[in-house]
Amino acid sequence: MYNVLTLNKISPNGTSRLGADYNVGDAVENPAAVLVRSASMHDMELPESLLAIARCGAGTNNIPKDVCADKGIVVFNTPGANANAVKELVLAGLFLSSRKVVEGIEWAKTLKGNGDAVGKMAEKGKGQFVGPEILGKTLGVIGLGAIGILVANAAVALGMKVIGYDPFLSVNNALKLDPSIKVYPTVDDVITQSDYVTVHVPLLPDTKDLIDAEAIAKMKDGVRILNYSRDGLVNAQAVLDGIKSGKVAKYVTDFSTDEVLAEDGVICMPHLGASTPESEDNCAVMAADQVKEYLENGNIINSVNFPNVTMAKSGAVRYCVLFKGDAVKAITAAVSGLKAVEAKTRGDYGYAIVDADDDASKAALEAVEGVIKVRVI
Repeated sequence: MYNVLTLNKISPNGTSRLGADYNVGDAVENPAAVLVRSASMHDMELPESLLAIARCGAGTNNIPKDVCADKGIVVFNTPGANANAVKELVLAGLFLSSRKVVEGIEWAKTLKGNGDAVGKMAEKGKGQFVGPEILGKTLGVIGLGAIGILVANAAVALGMKVIGYDPFLSVNNALKLDPSIKVYPTVDDVITQSDYVTVHVPLLPDTKDLIDAEAIAKMKDGVRILNYSRDGLVNAQAVLDGIKSGKVAKYVTDFSTDEVLAEDGVICMPHLGASTPESEDNCAVMAADQVKEYLENGNIINSVNFPNVTMAKSGAVRYCVLFKGDAVKAITAAVSGLKAVEAKTRGDYGYAIVDADDDASKAALEAVEGVIKVRVI
């Protein structure tokens, strides 16, 4: 029986896939796995029993990934599971950034109580909410992962010229892009040509304040900036200064902070990107499947702190070995009755799946320098 702790409400479409051998709930003790959405785990005491954490979503800033790696806890995410939901909201933001729909709706509310005169008042006042069409304009997409690709292709279908940047663009993702989309080698190549800029990269030390005062100064006058990825990618003060100077026509973000709330030229949403029933179901299903595969078979799929390693089982016993450094040769040498090995490293950390004829080698594996945790299946 595996205990699985849920830190948020997780869709039953996902938890039901775990089956009868799993005890799932928000109060279980000694969990082998945690399913989480947005709850912060940075101050949480991680129990010795914990083997895996699955984030039902793409971002993992709420999880102490490095601490988990040192404790031999595999952290998973669900890339692409909420991509369509975010794409649809980005498209909504694209239109809202242009047509002053939000401002017009709020103004129309002030006409309440004027009876038959409302129609004429609306016609007279609507000129203050004129905004451009997106047809024929240039959209710059920074980050061409699961969401960025969908946004880029949808914008092409809407008649926009789309250009993009992604230093880690895979061949597989490149093939998914509409042929009309041109990918440039630098961020500057994109932001200097774009009427609209949308950001779809993770928040890392080298992407924090990716859109800052220097970047905004290089953009077209009247640029519209969208951030549905992570707070911190766009420097709030820089974009507010850009709005006041007229350089930035609009900033649309899914991250409400005190700095940008209720400011002219800013549309803030309360992190609605993945808030659809379809997205929550998709994320929960993927997270549950990945946890189950790791706990039962030792296969790692979509980890963010250990390499992805899978192997068909070929022996009577499977050793799951999490390690740090260069330990693959020593791990292989420590196993008696060896049948097959699959091992990879990711940065400082590595993972090896070792199939053998017997379970006599656990102690020898634990004694190998750099080994963090050994599990026998």
